[in-house]
Amino acid sequence: MANKKETAAPNVSVGADTEQPPNVNNNSITNYPPKNNRKVLETVSMAELYDSVYPSKPPLIEGLLYPGTYLFAGAPKVGKSFLIAQIAYHTSMGVPLWEYPVRKGTVLYLALEDDYRRLQERLYRMFGTDGADNLFFSVSAGNLGNGLDEQLQEFMKQHTDTRLIIIDTLQKVREVGGDNYSYANDYEVITSLKRFADSYGICILIVHHTRKQGSDDKFDMISGTTGLLGAADGAFLLRKEKRIGNAATLEVSGRDQQEQKLWRKKRNFKYCRIGWRITTKAWKT
Repeated sequence: MANKKETAAPNVSVGADTEQPPNVNNNSITNYPPKNNRKVLETVSMAELYDSVYPSKPPLIEGLLYPGTYLFAGAPKVGKSFLIAQIAYHTSMGVPLWEYPVRKGTVLYLALEDDYRRLQERLYRMFGTDGADNLFFSVSAGNLGNGLDEQLQEFMKQHTDTRLIIIDTLQKVREVGGDNYSYANDYEVITSLKRFADSYGICILIVHHTRKQGSDDKFDMISGTTGLLGAADGAFLLRKEKRIGNAATLEVSGRDQQEQKLWRKKRNFKYCRIGWRITTKAWKT
């Protein structure tokens, strides 16, 4: 196709090997400018769409985690924090996760339900003394629309190679007065974070809880309305067969990767009480 023209677009392809420099700017999470505030609707023809060249956004974890905004949901005390810590550590180190290739980058982990002592103990038990100098933690942060916007912007200015921001948990950063759990409110909460992630070309992974009620569609077990999943680029759902057991499943659904289900069995594990320091063969698709 001749005479291709380059365009800047918020919605881009993923999975290519060519990496692009971070798009560092001063966009706020909640005050992101609207795409189109004109009275005339902006359109693009199919031919123009085909003639445009869009920059790629390589995955963080090939086949598993991509730039955008993702929910990571599970019942309380099923091991979410251990698995999230493993994702954070492997991303910061650039080492494969369960045989999935990982691209190295700076990681910010907002562990808002922890304190530094508990974090230190958990990480030491999982990874020993092998520390990562580009994995950063904070146990306190502002709310959406009340401090978090500026804090994340400043972090991105100081660490332009950031690939992943983890928010643990969603409830800890909901805007003040954001207890109105309507579809519109849930959708806007995730959309505001997605705008920020897309503007910088990073991934925001949001830890959340599931409800007790079962469902034919397991992703309907995510607490809140379907607006959360509707606005997100995808979701991870962690479930255990028994709370005191070690068998677990991790279901993945998203726009940029195939749906998949991984599971672990007790016999594959080292440190079963911790659960998430596992061999590469412990998870099966």
